[in-house]
Amino acid sequence: MQIDAERLQRDLMKNGRFGSVDVDDGHARTVLTGTEADRRAREYFVSRLRDAGMDVRIDAVGNIVGRWVPETADPDSRPVATGSHLDSVPEGGIFDGPLGVYAGLEAVRAIQEADLPVRRPLEVVCFTEEEGQRFGVGALGSAVASESLSIEEAHALTDEEGTTLKDALDSIGFLGEGRIRPEGWDSWLELHIEQDSRLESRDVPVGVVTTITGIARCAVSIVGEANHAGTTLMSQRTDALTAASTVVTDIETAAFERTESDAPTAVATVGSLDVSPNAPNVVPGRVDFTVDIRDISHESMMELVEFVRERLQQLERERDVETSFSLPRYRKPRRMSDRCRQAVHESATEVETSAVDLHSGAAHDTMRLEPFTDVGLLFAPSKGGISHNPLEWTDWEDCAECTQVLAGSLFALSNE
Repeated sequence: MQIDAERLQRDLMKNGRFGSVDVDDGHARTVLTGTEADRRAREYFVSRLRDAGMDVRIDAVGNIVGRWVPETADPDSRPVATGSHLDSVPEGGIFDGPLGVYAGLEAVRAIQEADLPVRRPLEVVCFTEEEGQRFGVGALGSAVASESLSIEEAHALTDEEGTTLKDALDSIGFLGEGRIRPEGWDSWLELHIEQDSRLESRDVPVGVVTTITGIARCAVSIVGEANHAGTTLMSQRTDALTAASTVVTDIETAAFERTESDAPTAVATVGSLDVSPNAPNVVPGRVDFTVDIRDISHESMMELVEFVRERLQQLERERDVETSFSLPRYRKPRRMSDRCRQAVHESATEVETSAVDLHSGAAHDTMRLEPFTDVGLLFAPSKGGISHNPLEWTDWEDCAECTQVLAGSLFALSNE
């Protein structure tokens, strides 16, 4: 069984032209759900699925599934599935998402061409709106597949201009029916670029993910008193921004301390602040900000969340401000299946490729599928760790090597 590296490269380069953006350096594309670029990317993918003899169906939120039932397989058995997404961030790179989609297709073609006996159907999936750039929900297609978001709720989502997801998909001819049902899969594997430099620094071509990090998104408000910047003495101020600044730096310190003790993968980020009234001659009266906390340990995440809550209570006593705290978003860490990880490691060994275990600090569609089937996530190296950027790059040799490992893994899972 041998994948065709040149065919994989052609597919990825062709896909990279849909929504392409002229940039001084690198390769950029903007593919937002329901746009002309999205339509062209989807239509090309469907044509390539059909060229490989796969049956194609589209679900109610535009998720695409190509299905191949080998003559040696029981058509009623639970399929082994693989894939990723084709949408991008504005001026994103050409590998984030598409590598997993076309590597999945290439893996199936390699199995077909080797004429190997396969006991289960194989499916290649493209999920809708993984990046969440137009309709505001990340991993939207897999959210509907996992029923954490209903079809009706997804259809009603709107972009900034008021266009609904339903109308956007209908306008490009990719509004189907029903939903993908991952609970009916035997297993799922996703190949994705690492978006970090760990593999590159170790000179290892394949990463086998152990856990996808959890996410706790805290919403914080600090209310002081807006007043004139010239006439309000320093001793008379209740400055919400200076109060917030002490919390922000303390959060950073707490995260550093956690990584130096028993939680080396913990991170905490204050990435969004809204200062009111946000005028140069007014003492800030209110600050709203978010705290993004991630780790592969639920306990570690909750310790940092509790630190933020207690720090705000302390701030009220120290600074005479009012604070509020909520946790509007929580997603627990997702551990990858031992069975899928073993299949990947054994496949890498068979083709004499090095593979190492690591965690994922970014979210992927796979996280939504974990409660429903055995899941695995593979990483390919990212040059310089750059992603969501025209300079995003994964060497073609690494793409091919990871796809070869994916093909062996899918074959092994389909014949257990």
